[in-house]
Amino acid sequence: MPAVIPVPSRTEAREGWFDLARAVRLVVPDAAAPEAERAREALARVGAQRVEVVTHDDGAPGAIVLTLGDATLQPPAGVTRPDGVRPSAPPAEEYSLSVDPDRVVAEASTPEGLLRALATLEQLASVRDGGAGLEAVHVTDAPRYSWRGLMVDISRHFFGVPVLKDVVDLLALYKLNVLHLHLSDDQGWRLDIGSRPELAKRSGDTEVGGGAGGFLTADDYVTLVTYAAERGVVVVPEIDLPGHTNAALHAVPELNPSGEATAVYTGTEVGFSALDLELPATEPFLRDVLGEVAALTPGDYLHIGGDEVKTMTPEAYAAFVEKAAEIVVEAGKRPVVWQEGGKAQLPDGAVVQLWESNSSPEAVLEAAARGARVVLSPGKHVYLDMKYHADYSLGLAWAGLVDVRESYDWDPDAYTPGLDPAAIDGVEAALWTETVTTREELFTMLLPRLAAVAEVAWSAQDARALDDVARRLADHAALWQERDWAFHPSDQVPWPSLTR
Repeated sequence: MPAVIPVPSRTEAREGWFDLARAVRLVVPDAAAPEAERAREALARVGAQRVEVVTHDDGAPGAIVLTLGDATLQPPAGVTRPDGVRPSAPPAEEYSLSVDPDRVVAEASTPEGLLRALATLEQLASVRDGGAGLEAVHVTDAPRYSWRGLMVDISRHFFGVPVLKDVVDLLALYKLNVLHLHLSDDQGWRLDIGSRPELAKRSGDTEVGGGAGGFLTADDYVTLVTYAAERGVVVVPEIDLPGHTNAALHAVPELNPSGEATAVYTGTEVGFSALDLELPATEPFLRDVLGEVAALTPGDYLHIGGDEVKTMTPEAYAAFVEKAAEIVVEAGKRPVVWQEGGKAQLPDGAVVQLWESNSSPEAVLEAAARGARVVLSPGKHVYLDMKYHADYSLGLAWAGLVDVRESYDWDPDAYTPGLDPAAIDGVEAALWTETVTTREELFTMLLPRLAAVAEVAWSAQDARALDDVARRLADHAALWQERDWAFHPSDQVPWPSLTR
């Protein structure tokens, strides 16, 4: 069967193959639509040299047809939750893809569904030996969870728009739909705020180890958000509050009780910094920053952090999280918090993100019982800054060693005892960058593990098998090399002879 990742809900092999070396007509509903442009790009990457874009299907051989229908496709077997509840958050991403020797038809009820079909098409072509073409096959597919993401920390070490665009391309290829950007921390502030220019000016050029740092301008951020949206990826920005805030305390002295700026911090310790809601400068600061980030972000969510606060009373912490969440709602977004924030009284529609795999999930369970949604990011499975093995040169090991097996071999619905699976919106991997400094290092930490996590988030639990995904990961090595995406040659994957 084809080496598609994530494994589709249903795959039926057929006879023959569709030759991409011949002249191909790309039939699209709207030649100017993002999915039409993505189809052109995908076909060019897999070797189609002569592509004519048309908006009418005359039925002749050699056509690749993208069909945007009005009716939602019937969900394939195996993609419902155990209690029969499907994720309700739009957009619907179900699709079907039929490849025959003379024509290819991709059908979906939304543009996002067509983008997922194109990701499957590109993989089918990329992993084929012997020329540009597509094995004849029929695929019917839909995601298990509506939130399938990756968090990238650009605060400990900064990564700019070119690298982040490459990350978006990786997410899109594996049907991940959320890029969560960690934009502020103790070591650096990474988004220029027009009403607070001192943040980027004073804390944008610092990072772990004393490097040059950097930050995104508002235009940079909008460019990235637009690029991601065109590929079916939503950007969720994070301003970490009330802890992990030394960069803000350094840039804005009045946020400190003393009225004096803190020193630059380039280490990796956590828990020592916090904002004080009782200071008169704090709430205006929150309103300026969160309001502007919300205005720049078309997606529904704004992450306000809430993790690892060690210098506040529980009462002061809860009051701060509740005020920040209130401001986010007033700005028209849904707040997201790390799991500690589940102790606060969160507004309707809030999302709590579980991360700490070495402590009790009590805060998450309490928040879910009050109606919060849950995203699972357990460190021992999907923290991709963990070392592959004990001697690996990059990464940390506080959550354990995480190779392909650990990333893949778990069931999100069963991970948290006492949590109703119907409360789970999805799965998000995380890459913190205390030890990650270059594009090559970043991709090495992502691959092959992120592709495995993508299957956990998309595919039905009973459709997945570790030996099978390892085989398919091996088939994707050449694709990663073609894209200049570095990867770790894990000994849990039966790689072909590598030319790296």
